[in-house]
Amino acid sequence: MADAPTVAVPSDRLVSSALVVPANLAQAPFDRQRQVLIPAGWTMSLWARLPGARLAVWAPDGSLLVSRPAAGQVVRFVPGGLAGPGGPAGPTMSVLLTGLNQPHGLSFSGDALYVAQSNEVEVYRYTDGVATAPRPLATGLPDARSPELRGAYAHALKSVAVAGDGSVYFSIGSTGNISVGDRNAVPQRATIMRIPPGGGPAEVFARGVRNGTGLAIGPDGSVWTAVNGRDDVRYPYDRPFADDSESSLGKLLPAYVADHPAEELARLSPGRDLGWPYCNPEIDVQPGTWGTAYRYSRAPFVRDIETNAAGDKLDCAALAPVEQTLGAHSAPLGLSFTELPPPYGAGALVGVHGSWDRVPPRAPEVSFFAWRDGTLGVQQTLVGGFQAPDGSRWGRPVAAVRGPDGAIYITDDAAGAIYRLAPPGR
Repeated sequence: MADAPTVAVPSDRLVSSALVVPANLAQAPFDRQRQVLIPAGWTMSLWARLPGARLAVWAPDGSLLVSRPAAGQVVRFVPGGLAGPGGPAGPTMSVLLTGLNQPHGLSFSGDALYVAQSNEVEVYRYTDGVATAPRPLATGLPDARSPELRGAYAHALKSVAVAGDGSVYFSIGSTGNISVGDRNAVPQRATIMRIPPGGGPAEVFARGVRNGTGLAIGPDGSVWTAVNGRDDVRYPYDRPFADDSESSLGKLLPAYVADHPAEELARLSPGRDLGWPYCNPEIDVQPGTWGTAYRYSRAPFVRDIETNAAGDKLDCAALAPVEQTLGAHSAPLGLSFTELPPPYGAGALVGVHGSWDRVPPRAPEVSFFAWRDGTLGVQQTLVGGFQAPDGSRWGRPVAAVRGPDGAIYITDDAAGAIYRLAPPGR
């Protein structure tokens, strides 16, 4: 029996290239030469080391801010000047904020810095490399210290994005894989929340969002999220799958779980429901058929047989299809919109962390989705090479953001690194 198909990403533009590592940064995993797959003519270098580097944002003063949830810090990097043929000099690092509760999402609106912690969203005044005058915007958010959760919270990290009209959006992840109680929890869980311009109580903007770690504002002001989907989904059709001779309905089948459900990359609108935990994206061209081709754009929903067997919890067919999806267990994290040199153009960058429970593992990468007519096109690999053929890895990208110099800066929490991906001439 042939292997089931996996997500196909265009890679004809990519070439294998040595990662450039300054001698002073050459500790493990960079104590040996690492190869990356990047666009032809581009270069990639190790720019800085930072254990647990997560989401990132460029400040108005041209410095890069990076969150470190485990350390309770936001760290500031000031780029160095040009160092001749070897490229730019290394940055200067300092701690901007410390003593926070798992800070994760970062966003700017003018000189206002928004920081999403596990239990609250705050805004600071950012001036001359200093963040002052913290003001809470949303408090009492659920995390592992919430009494009703008794220390069990799988997705406490939260992200934040600020729209042009001043609306503040932030994510609240689910308690666990299929924690049905999150649908009606107080405080809210498995949602994207919105604070109106000028402040006020946060309200649900979109629900059924299991873990919308990727959160960003599109070029037209639309709100987008990249979602980590559930694990161990059971086969939802009353027919045989793969080698089964009888109905596979409700079975936990590794061959099905490996590619289902796909991860969502969705454009949000007020009241949108992404279905979790009652509905999952259906990418099979022939639903439930072993070996079928996959269609990752405009994916409809199918009922989750474990939580919505009769279809009475939520009508999955009534949900709007998902604009784009990624292969199951890709673990999309950081999401940003940018403009890249030809042939790419405008689009979204997604840090793909890679799977933790799939066989074979889904590889980490930085993905690009082209922006066309108000929506996103299919997934393309912009940076790969973090995973060896045997499934071992030396890095796991989290986020990718374009800098003032036109280069892309990529955080990696596994390698404790920040990379600089430079187009030709940068």
